[in-house]
Amino acid sequence: MTQIATVERILDDRYAVISVPRKSACGHDCEECAGCGVSGAAVQAKAVNDIGARPGQKVVVESSTKKMLRIVALVYLIPVALFLAGYLIAALFTASTSVQYLTAAAGFAAGVLAAIAYDRKLKARGGLSFTIVRLF
Repeated sequence: MTQIATVERILDDRYAVISVPRKSACGHDCEECAGCGVSGAAVQAKAVNDIGARPGQKVVVESSTKKMLRIVALVYLIPVALFLAGYLIAALFTASTSVQYLTAAAGFAAGVLAAIAYDRKLKARGGLSFTIVRLF
């Protein structure tokens, strides 16, 4: 996955801190919507800087698509899948809708907790790895 980033500062001969604009499904066309209140926040990350980019320069960075898809699946799909599984499993054993809803909510909460645990594990390992491939 490639993105445009800005070099914030140089850490050493090999690494730099970059600022990557956060992407979302809405595209942040705020003049049309103004619904979410998010104004294009940026994420700072460490990137391999083999091309010698300097602070302030716009660069093209690459990150692992496989790792990104794993994160997306964990954050979005797992909580929804556990929500549905909890509801359906409870529906097989009881006719009480309150128990079904409670089990579905517990499944969703378990999915969110799994996403939080994975996020902490990923941060401990250094987060997503970015590589600066060229100047923009």
